Amino acid sequence: MPTVREILTNNTFAMNKTLIPEDNSIESIKIREKIIRDFYHEWKEKNPSQRKYNVALKEYINIRMVSIVETSEHAAKTYLSTIAVLQLDAILMGAKKVSVKKTKPGNKNQKPFERMMIMEYDVSFVGKVKMTVGIRRRTNEKVQYCITAIQSI
Repeated sequence: MPTVREILTNNTFAMNKTLIPEDNSIESIKIREKIIRDFYHEWKEKNPSQRKYNVALKEYINIRMVSIVETSEHAAKTYLSTIAVLQLDAILMGAKKVSVKKTKPGNKNQKPFERMMIMEYDVSFVGKVKMTVGIRRRTNEKVQYCITAIQSI
């Protein structure tokens, strides 16, 4: 997988050679959403356990369908968030907990979760990235919910 610098320099998505559009037109957002979904599907094929160990939490963070849906819808809105998602392994393993919040009432995608953990990670050439992790009721399983760039360099 290319480094963030290579992605930014070449402005291409290495796995399928799709140009990552930088503007915020509706068409560009749809293209970025597809890039993110394709990336997750390829990631899941290469990672059959669908999880990575987070050093700070000393626990696994799992990838589930809600991870793909939420992240593709939110991260696709900006170019830098799309680039950040392509560094999924580093974010899953290196993010650190910032806070824990209650779920949003009425949000059906957050319904299976008891709480939402906010984690942050600095991605080179992107900036600070926020990863929201849902904590499942009863099992306490950690599920990556959404990833977005929150501070650009």
